[in-house]
Parts: sequence; C-alpha cells; structure tokens
Amino acid sequence: MSSIASDSRSAAVSSPSVGWGTLPPEYAIPEEAPTLAEAREYCRRLARTHYENFSVASWFLPARLRQDFLNVYAYCRISDDLGDEVGDANSSLQLLEQWEAELDACYAGSPRHPVFVALAETVRKCEIPKQTFVDLLTAFRQDQRVSRYSSFEDVLSYCRYSANPVGHLVLYVCGYRDAERQALSDFTCTALQLANFWQDVSVDYSKGRIYLPLEDLRRFGVTEDDIGAQRNTSAFCDLMRFEVARARDWFRRGLPLIEKVDRELAIDIELFSRGGQEIVNAIEGQGYNVLGRRPAISKSRKLALVARAAWGKLLRRRQK
Repeated sequence: MSSIASDSRSAAVSSPSVGWGTLPPEYAIPEEAPTLAEAREYCRRLARTHYENFSVASWFLPARLRQDFLNVYAYCRISDDLGDEVGDANSSLQLLEQWEAELDACYAGSPRHPVFVALAETVRKCEIPKQTFVDLLTAFRQDQRVSRYSSFEDVLSYCRYSANPVGHLVLYVCGYRDAERQALSDFTCTALQLANFWQDVSVDYSKGRIYLPLEDLRRFGVTEDDIGAQRNTSAFCDLMRFEVARARDWFRRGLPLIEKVDRELAIDIELFSRGGQEIVNAIEGQGYNVLGRRPAISKSRKLALVARAAWGKLLRRRQK
C-alpha cells in the first residue's frame, strides 16, 4: 500500500466556469491546426515570454537542436500550467485529459494545438516514446489529488514523474537512449526538483501542498502550523539543513553525466546543475530560514554562472 498521504484540501471546490478561460488565450486548443511554420513560431514565442532560471533552449545548444528543445519546452510549460495555474483541481484534471487527447492525436498524426503540430516533427525525428510525455501528466494529475507525502521515498516517486521525464526528453533530442545516461540524468533532475521544493516551502503551502516528508517533520519536531505561520524555528532550520544535504547528494550523483555527453550538451547540463546547487547554497546562505523568505539566485550570480559556461565553451572550441 502506498504511504502517500492524500488530502482533500488539495482540491478546490469545483466551478463549471473554470477552464481554458483561466489561462492565457493562446493556450486553448484551436478548431483548426496551424501550419508547421506557425506552430514553430508559437513555441519560440512561448519560450521568449516565460523566463526560467535558465532557458531550456539555451544559446549554448547547437542551432540544429534549438527548435526541438523549444517544442519540448512548450509542451512542458503548458502542461505545468494546466496543473498549477488553473486554481481548481477538477478543472485542471479535465484540461489535462484534453491535453493528453492532443498528445494522442500528435502520435496519430492529427493534432490541432500548435505545440503538438511542432512537437510531432520532433517526435518523429528523435523517436521519442509517448510514455515519456505521459509521465509528466501523471505528476500534474497527482498534484490535484495528493498534497502530502509520508516518506522521502514517496517524494522520490513523485519526482520520477514530475522531473525525471524532462531529462529523458533532453537526452532523446540529443540522440541518447541508453539506460546509464538516463539514470544519471534522473539524479540531476530529482536534485533540481528537491532544490525547488526546499526553495518554495511557503509558496507550495499557500497552494495547499507540503513536499517535505511528513516523517521528517515528525523526526525534527516541526508541525504544519509552523509552516503555515512561517515560523523559522531552530527545529525547522535543522530540518531544512538535513533536506539540503540530501539534495546536494543527488546533485553529486548526477555530475558524471557531464562527461558522458557531447560538449554542447555538457555545458547546458553543468549550467542547470550548478544553477540548482546555487539554489541550495542560497538556502544555506540565509540560515535555512525559507519560510516567508524565498531564497533566490542573484542576477550577478546567474551572470557569473553563464559567463563561466560561455568561457568553457570558448576553451573547448580552441581545443578542437
């Protein structure tokens, strides 16, 4: 029996008026499919207007791969928003069903949404199995039904669907399909997910969710009331120190992947990994007091990471 703790508080009261209208208008599934050129531009525009810590399709990637990464990013971006930005659990589940139907149509050759029109080309070219995309939707559905996790193993199980498929998609686009690289990628992707969880404890609580394992709360003497009241007690800080150490260990396990991929992808993987480690450094830097004080990477630190990666790319070119 799963030890995942379900909580009805994670599901808002259903409202028939909640649906695509709660999201950006361009997210809706059109009546007619766009041209491939229009679909590609849609994915490029979506990436430009949604800033992340580091863009999925960073400019370190070879030009031949950028559109494919943009197509994958667009799928992940909208899928995530369907699970996190609708504000109503039942409506999110309905929209995710419609989104998966478009995924089915993508693999059947008849999609209408621009993301899937563009993605169909990437799927064919890179031979990406549909299950990888489906796994992400599993996580977003779980967020509508589950708001507490009893054990760290339960959190890892969630990461298997919420984070690890993204790494697999990156590897597929770059031509890697072996289990060894996927396993190393899983370490890095899980570590990034954990870093985000520990960074966003208050943000997630405001949405009715706690990703800190309940067994760890009990072990360190932390209550949900402490989190809700944003009490950065010594017990809570001890808990966060423990969880940060866990995330660091998962980052460490994933680092060997950098040496097992081509140079361009290695730069991006290192940038993502270092960026995630900077998040846990920021948590440590403010004394693990994350409640009500979301740790963030400073602009200067982000620039330093990008500059380091750019310098590494230049050096690699000179070595060719």
